[in-house]
Amino acid sequence: MDSTQSATAPSELIELAPSYRLPLGLVVLSIPLFWLQLWAGGAVALLGLLLLFQAVTLRLRFTSTALDIYRGEQCIRHFPYQDWLNWEIFWSPVPILFYFKEVNSIHFLPIIFSPSQLRTCLEQHCPRPVQTS
Repeated sequence: MDSTQSATAPSELIELAPSYRLPLGLVVLSIPLFWLQLWAGGAVALLGLLLLFQAVTLRLRFTSTALDIYRGEQCIRHFPYQDWLNWEIFWSPVPILFYFKEVNSIHFLPIIFSPSQLRTCLEQHCPRPVQTS
């Protein structure tokens, strides 16, 4: 990025860095589960490996108008901010799930990207309405 560009320029494309904490945490959790219940340990390990594969291959890109999900250089989903009603990152101590609601649908994404970058981009591009008591 050019030193004259602002980090919060509205036309800037921001690609979130991958985070492997959730997938690797599930794989580690599966090890003791193998001793308790073989199929449960296998299922958790398989889920962790699937999420690890997705963390390696998928990228979230925030543009000035939409959140795009890319696999390699191909955009596989496009979510315009104008259609968003609400969003939430679940379980603050260790973020594991990102939820957002559009006009016609809801979406859940595992946190396989930087949770701090995600929150910053969401607050910048889709600020939640101020709630009054």
